[in-house]
Amino acid sequence: MFRKILVAIDGSEQADRAFEAALAEAGAWKAEAHVVYVVESGLFSSLPMDSTLEIIYSVLQKEGEEILEAARKKADAAGIPLTPHLRQGHVGSQIVSMAEELGADLIVLGSYGKSGVDRLLLGSATDYVVRNSPVTTMVVRS
Repeated sequence: MFRKILVAIDGSEQADRAFEAALAEAGAWKAEAHVVYVVESGLFSSLPMDSTLEIIYSVLQKEGEEILEAARKKADAAGIPLTPHLRQGHVGSQIVSMAEELGADLIVLGSYGKSGVDRLLLGSATDYVVRNSPVTTMVVRS
């Protein structure tokens, strides 16, 4: 039985499938549902912060807020209460940390993210979570 479910999303089709699976699990178990979008700030950590990077970061943060709002609306339509979270840092470690902070007993995520470099990054994030998660982790494949 699952009491708290955390699903990671990034706006990709894979993440949408993972989100739908998490909502189904939350409904079936009457579990608390949480969704997290992580702005991968690790990509910028070795670069000097200038106005261009600040703009890129703010665009990524705004994208995350919009994706989380769309997720909340889908959950509302399905009758599932959902708590959104926006984090920054390494995607995989942020997901694992958030699961520990929440006391989640299920993490749901897609097998990979958007495309190209994004796919490589989220794929490695999924691998990180699977290897480091202290709780059951569901990877939704295409």
